[in-house]
Formats: sequence, structure tokens, C-alpha cells
Amino acid sequence: MESRWDFGDSVRVVRNVRNDGTFPGMDTGTLLVKRGSVGTVVDIGTFLQDQIIYSVHFLDIDRVVGCREEELIDIADDWTPSRFETRERVAVTAALAVQGEVLVPLGAIGEILKVIRDEKAGVLYHVHFDCLPGRPLGVPEASLRPLVRHGEAAVDG
Repeated sequence: MESRWDFGDSVRVVRNVRNDGTFPGMDTGTLLVKRGSVGTVVDIGTFLQDQIIYSVHFLDIDRVVGCREEELIDIADDWTPSRFETRERVAVTAALAVQGEVLVPLGAIGEILKVIRDEKAGVLYHVHFDCLPGRPLGVPEASLRPLVRHGEAAVDG
């Protein structure tokens, strides 16, 4: 197993990193590092002998966090910030139609499956909508809004 980055390399985290229970002193699920944050590799290790884990020091928050290789990109790589992230629940701000047929009505709720960042076209999301099982759609960022959560239930807001 060969590491992509070395000690002292600058990297950017591409998704929010939350405590999976291994970060001491913080509750499981607590946000540790926000997507887009830049840090420096300070150590390299492995997990279960098949995953490289980089200890990255995020100087702006003075926190060292373990990150998997797929959570990082090189600081020189293009980065387009996004409003939403994989697994977030969202609602559409307009009905979505394909070839004139409305497949997703205004306000329909869905879940982000994938974030596609393209500097020229902007951010696009693959979204699975509750009203359209088994058929994810590509939706531009401007056509989505966040859900406000109260307890367990997602509500329009």
C-alpha cells in the first residue's frame, strides 16, 4: 500500500468529517472538520491493514484529525465549494421534468447521493427523491434547498 501524500503535504478535505467515536472528548457525530478545509499531513498510518489514514493538522481550528485517502485532495487540485453534501436531505424549489413530464413536484424531498463539482457548470447533485424510487436525477444546486429538522422528522422550511 503506497500513500498518495507525505509528511508536510498540504491537502483539502472534500467532505465534512464527523466524529465516528474515535476522536476523544467529543460526542459521536460532532462535526470535526468542514468540507473545503485545508490542512497539513503530520502522520501516516493504516486501519485494518488495508486503508491509509492521514493525520491532518487543520491549523485554522488547531485540530489534528484522521482522514481516509478518499476524503482528501491535493491543495493544487481544483475545488468548487458546494452547499450540500452526500446523504443530506433536501427539497426541490421547482418541479423537475424530463422531456416535458413532471417527475418530481415542487417541494419534493430527496437525499443527495453524490456531489459533482464542475467549475464551468457549477455544482450538480445526484438526488434520490422519495416520490421517484429507484431513479436518481441530476439536479443543479440552485434548484435545491435544505430541510429544517425538528427532532427526527424533516419538515418543510
